[in-house]
Amino acid sequence: MLNDGGGVLERHEVEAFLTLAEELHFGRTAERLHLSTARVSQTIRALERRVGAPLFNRTSRRVELTAIGRQLEEDLRPAWARMAAALERAVDAGRGVSGLLCVGFVGAAGGQLLVGATEVFRSLRPDCDVQIREAQMAEVVPWLRDAEADIVLAGFPVREPDIVMGPVLVRESRFLALPAGHRLTRQQAVSVEDLARIRVLRVGGAVLDSWRDAHTPPTTPAGRSIEPGPSAGTFQEALTLVGAGQGAFTVGAHARRYYARPDVAYLPFHDAPPVEWGLLWRADAETARVRAFSQAASNLARSHH
Repeated sequence: MLNDGGGVLERHEVEAFLTLAEELHFGRTAERLHLSTARVSQTIRALERRVGAPLFNRTSRRVELTAIGRQLEEDLRPAWARMAAALERAVDAGRGVSGLLCVGFVGAAGGQLLVGATEVFRSLRPDCDVQIREAQMAEVVPWLRDAEADIVLAGFPVREPDIVMGPVLVRESRFLALPAGHRLTRQQAVSVEDLARIRVLRVGGAVLDSWRDAHTPPTTPAGRSIEPGPSAGTFQEALTLVGAGQGAFTVGAHARRYYARPDVAYLPFHDAPPVEWGLLWRADAETARVRAFSQAASNLARSHH
């Protein structure tokens, strides 16, 4: 409703008047408002009776604003636009589209993908600020549960009842990081069964069993035990231990590009499933901005395939 100084204008009256002032045609106005032409005419006549003067001149050929009608439009339209904008901002805030979105990422490649997704998201949601933070894999779930991050790009799988695994954004070949000069580097590729012949580093911290078992399993598919190596707190620490001959570590194909080191060799697995990456968020904190960011990241990932 709008107060015109002499009474309150109802929303349907304002919409009918301003739309007719644009269209200058009762039929097109009725179509835009999904009303009958008779209903639009009744609304305008009722408004004119309240004003006490015609707002439109009507002939069989044309409809045009009177001087009073033109003045009313000039006064009403800015106020109506401000009300519509205020309502839209309130709805966006209520649905979680505006405000601040804190997004986390694991690894250099994840950071690059997240920056691209952030650019797409900001172009679609300019009223929402995005804060980007790097996380270690052990920090992902605690950050989400403690609301330190709204959404995190990390390696899958993370199977927890309170955490949502979004769509897979990236699938890449699985590689084994080995000390340079290790006997297995004489091969073109390795098998998952080869893990029983070496020590495999563990990831330290509160990493979930679902993720740890997928990346550093205790046994091979044939049931052969895999000797555990030292624990590493970060990915760079793991590669340093690999280079020092302390063990091997399974990685995604991106490691060859982002973490090239003279003391580490990367060999592809010929029989291992791919490494998958995607977005994670807390199930009870799935706001519109979280869904919008997930959609932006999915669109970006598809455009790169």
